[in-house]
Amino acid sequence: MKKDFGTFMSQLQETNQSLDFFCDFDKISANVSEVEMSLNTLNYLIGQNDLSKCVSEIWKRDPKSFEVLGILIAVRDEGNKPVVDSNGNVVLLKSYFESAKKVVDFLKGTGLAEVFQSRRIKNLVDYVFGIETGLDTNARKNRSGHIMENTVAKIFKKNGVKFRQEVYSSEFPQLSVLGADEKRFDFCIETPKKKYLIEVNFYSGGGSKLNEVARSYTELAPKINSVKGFEFVWITDGIGWKSAKNKLEEAYNTIPSVYNLTSINSFIKLLKQC
Repeated sequence: MKKDFGTFMSQLQETNQSLDFFCDFDKISANVSEVEMSLNTLNYLIGQNDLSKCVSEIWKRDPKSFEVLGILIAVRDEGNKPVVDSNGNVVLLKSYFESAKKVVDFLKGTGLAEVFQSRRIKNLVDYVFGIETGLDTNARKNRSGHIMENTVAKIFKKNGVKFRQEVYSSEFPQLSVLGADEKRFDFCIETPKKKYLIEVNFYSGGGSKLNEVARSYTELAPKINSVKGFEFVWITDGIGWKSAKNKLEEAYNTIPSVYNLTSINSFIKLLKQC
């Protein structure tokens, strides 16, 4: 099929995020399960007027229960978190969990004491589930990097294309043209005639990174394609490319095999002919 950059640009999608992108509830549930017993112990504090007395009672039975208090203020790595105490000294957050008195200082200083006593929270397990859901949104950036890989993998599987993921250039001595730096490719497809080394990505927003990606692949592709039996393939999509259109066009015209999620069918047809 004849390449047409205008058509390629018109096919770019606004997003590749499905509903399961937003929250990883399996991970959220696992995080909550790790602290659930301690949280159930601390539920005893809810609605108590004399928090100091109740904290002391729990401390005598299970002082380790208080080690989960950090998550109640949405701090997961409380061990290394520096804070300023009431005396103006910088201390580690975990130091507040070293005695019953310090635990009470923590509850009062953070405002949790008032929240507990007023019963704004009914159950700490449910409360932490909500916190973990909020914290999980910070992981969306990492998930978005894998969505495109998963999408392409599904397309390959649906069409019966055999592939390997996360393949390193060191596996192929012939690729000495790439120099000493080891390169990781998202996919590798081997046919009787050729090995296709594939990079995939999706950009819903612009930025300087897009220009750098296009430039690096423009330099990488000719090196790989110069080696008999190898070809570089770039599968990319996303309207973010509109902000880096010129650089993308340069790459599109330099790299023989550039596809998006619409034109990838042409690549599938090519593979089936091999």
